Amino acid sequence: MNKIKIGTCVKGNEFLIKLPEIIEAGFETVELYFNDFLGDFDFKETAKRAEEIIGDSHIKISSIGLYCNPLLYEERRKELEYCIDNAHLFGANTVGTFAGAVPGKSVDDTIPIFKKIFWELVKRAENADVKIGIENAHMYGHWYLPTCNIGFCPRAWELMFHAVDSKYLGLEWEPSHQLEQLIDPMEQLKSWAWKIVHVHGKDANINQNYIRTYGSWFGEKYCVHRFPGLGDCNWQEIIRTLQSNGYSGDICIEGFHDPVFNKEREMEGQINALHYLKNCREKL
Repeated sequence: MNKIKIGTCVKGNEFLIKLPEIIEAGFETVELYFNDFLGDFDFKETAKRAEEIIGDSHIKISSIGLYCNPLLYEERRKELEYCIDNAHLFGANTVGTFAGAVPGKSVDDTIPIFKKIFWELVKRAENADVKIGIENAHMYGHWYLPTCNIGFCPRAWELMFHAVDSKYLGLEWEPSHQLEQLIDPMEQLKSWAWKIVHVHGKDANINQNYIRTYGSWFGEKYCVHRFPGLGDCNWQEIIRTLQSNGYSGDICIEGFHDPVFNKEREMEGQINALHYLKNCREKL
């Protein structure tokens, strides 16, 4: 059984600057990601320079992430197509993104639009031999008024994957966003592991006392996002379940959310999470 590798997510504008530090720290994979748009980012030149930095270190660029709304903005969709077409330059086999949304439309009402756009994207992914992973962040939306991502919960996934039934479309699963919806990540994983093409390593603490008093509705006070090892998830069981269901990819730690390990302590938190996840993996 192949061991799941442990990596991290690195912003596009910091990628070449951070890569030597990432290698030195012992990360095994990297996701190169962008929030909303690529701009004038040159994949060909960046891939060439990254290869020179990586040398014989064996670190792998496993995924490209562009977290945009491909249903609403044609320019963002074109950039997502660019990521799909050029992921091979980095050796990446997955492209992470959002499922998109349309203002004023519920998740149900958005599915026909999703079906049209994502069948086109999936055909492109099949030609490029990469898989598209829908990241499951709610982005402060809900069923009746999603913001930029209808793909945040299991009921939506059922509709989405029925509309676009392809092995080239799956989930970029992250348990923190499921905890935030008061979903049990482990029970969910048992049902959905077969559809996971990439994993983000981010955890969360849920304040049950706050929920009992004020409820949820995605209020910020009841959920605090943390690095793996500092939240409510059992990552040893997550890794065990992923591996037992045939997942052989990686877990890329997603930083920039932890209230303690941020700013000048960001890398400290990243490295702590790396060691924690490696330890969970080695205990299996």
